Amino acid sequence: MESKIKEVIDELKPYLNSDGGDIEFVKYEDNVVYVKLAGACSGCAHRNATISNVVLSMLQDSMPEIKDVKEC
Repeated sequence: MESKIKEVIDELKPYLNSDGGDIEFVKYEDNVVYVKLAGACSGCAHRNATISNVVLSMLQDSMPEIKDVKEC
């Protein structure tokens, strides 16, 4: 499961990198994915929307058992 999660996150990285940000997989536990945002993303006012609308949606497309994505 973690390898599939990392693949999806790797697909997102170029988009975040283009705006000066980055995302890193931290862990997967109890159907929740934990990520760390870095660079411009770490202080962005839209980071919660990015996590819930983009990251969670992309992960759930291929792994519907994922219930949430949380920043740590």
